[in-house]
Amino acid sequence: MIQPPPGRRTLLHGWGRTAPTAAHVVRPRTPGQVAEALSRAGERGALPRGLGRAYGDAAQDSGGLVLDCTGLTGPVRLDTGRGEVTAPAGTSMDALITHLLGRGFFVPVTPGTSRVTLGGAIAADVHGKNHHTDSSLGAHLRALTLVTPDGRTRRLGPGPDGGDPDLFWATVGGMGLTGVVTEATLAVFPVGTAYMRVDTDRTGSLERTLELMACSGHRYSVAWLDLFARGGALGRGVVTRARHAEPGDLPAPLRRDPLRHRGTSVPVPPLTPPVGVVNRWTVGAFNALRHGRAPRRRRGQVQPVGGYFHPLDALDGWNRLYGRPGAVQYQFVVPFGAEDTLAGIAEDLSEARAPSFLAVLKRMGRPTPGPLSFPRPGWSLAVDLPADLPGLGAVLHRFDERVLDAGGRLYLAKDSRARAETVHAMYPELPAWRRVRSMADPDGVLVSDMARRLRLL
Repeated sequence: MIQPPPGRRTLLHGWGRTAPTAAHVVRPRTPGQVAEALSRAGERGALPRGLGRAYGDAAQDSGGLVLDCTGLTGPVRLDTGRGEVTAPAGTSMDALITHLLGRGFFVPVTPGTSRVTLGGAIAADVHGKNHHTDSSLGAHLRALTLVTPDGRTRRLGPGPDGGDPDLFWATVGGMGLTGVVTEATLAVFPVGTAYMRVDTDRTGSLERTLELMACSGHRYSVAWLDLFARGGALGRGVVTRARHAEPGDLPAPLRRDPLRHRGTSVPVPPLTPPVGVVNRWTVGAFNALRHGRAPRRRRGQVQPVGGYFHPLDALDGWNRLYGRPGAVQYQFVVPFGAEDTLAGIAEDLSEARAPSFLAVLKRMGRPTPGPLSFPRPGWSLAVDLPADLPGLGAVLHRFDERVLDAGGRLYLAKDSRARAETVHAMYPELPAWRRVRSMADPDGVLVSDMARRLRLL
């Protein structure tokens, strides 16, 4: 008789709250417990999971064993001389930022939410508002500790002296399918305050938005787009560009404790409404208000780090606003020169009156060598949409083809509905990644619902 894997059977879903599946969940606290759990995985395999911020099914393993890696915590070690921090993989980005700011340092890259684990951030090779200047997280990763299904614990680095650099880069962006990251060392840099100096511009068209983003000399930049706008106003938005503030930039009351990290969170009621409150009427009103109230041109506004980098974290559980059907995030990158593809997708969403209050445009720069890492030089657009929007699947499949034709790709950490053949064409290094992965996991223990759906393995 086949024994079921250890752990409690639990229903899991991604941040979009679509397609939940049940798995046995264990919460290891040490690398040894990780190895033991992997050795007891059943025929449906095993998968590491962090804080569950992947939108789709990347952190689910239907009928299998899921390792809740949030228990992999412990001391965070900062080497100020080398400008490096070493932390357990279950450390949240929020906890890491708080620890570093208290000592006058900051992370090299942070995604749009701080509610991700360090291990999850590596698995998705997260990018932030500074990709055009600093690349993604993998570019700043000095080493990682990986537990593979054979029970081995390996310390890996990116270079030829890193033990197995091919496995290192297969893990960066590898969606947890090469092993379980238990610890990592990142390069960090000094800052004088826990605040940003933010320049804001309200734009009246996509052309102007792209122009401002392209000429930015700031370390950080991002644009919110109003995808309800039409005609000449298509792609109008709010561009914010920022630098880290120095103590002298702060008003007098804040100078007394310039490195204090002030976090705020307003909880959304835990009940999920049967019908989402995100629709064309609420989003139309919200977008008009947000664009109209944004300053035409403001320079040097002081904002807390959290307010600039993670504004949605202030509304804890905001994904429930989409109701029981949940949300789909569509994020793609197209190369420079393919602005017509970007504009065409924005126009189609506008004409369809697709309700999205979260439409984020970023300029992307140098990629990492990770075969499954998403970012490439060009423009990235991320759009949240209600999952029950009529005809959404067909619309997004048409977008997929246009992105592919332009030489772009989708972000696996956000995907919940793409076709396998499309993703394979977008990631031509997938066969090379498979070869490296098969050497680390020859029995195919590590698997996810996404990996099955997209035939990644």
